[in-house]
Amino acid sequence: MDTCSLTAKQCTPCQGGIPPLTEEEAGKLRVHVPQWEFKDAATKLKRTFRFKNFMEALDFARKVGELCEAEGHHPDIGIGWGYCRVEFQTHKINGLHENDFIMAAKVDELSGET
Repeated sequence: MDTCSLTAKQCTPCQGGIPPLTEEEAGKLRVHVPQWEFKDAATKLKRTFRFKNFMEALDFARKVGELCEAEGHHPDIGIGWGYCRVEFQTHKINGLHENDFIMAAKVDELSGET
């Protein structure tokens, strides 16, 4: 599976009741989104995007929000002067799911840095 394969997928609703990916399983998917890092014992996936100013960061955050709303999988987003931080976790399972990697790949594609 490559990044293109991830971006071709759609997020599937997670109803909970399934275990999150193990760190080893998540590591195999993270290969496809190498600029993202694990956070909190591999229960979250995080990346900080850099921009020239606040308005570019704000515009990117808006685009990420629109993409995520369309997919039904919502990240935590933080913005400030020159940066936008995006963090995915499947809250219903308190860890990572394939959906988080699908969305990370789609956000990379949105940034133009695939």
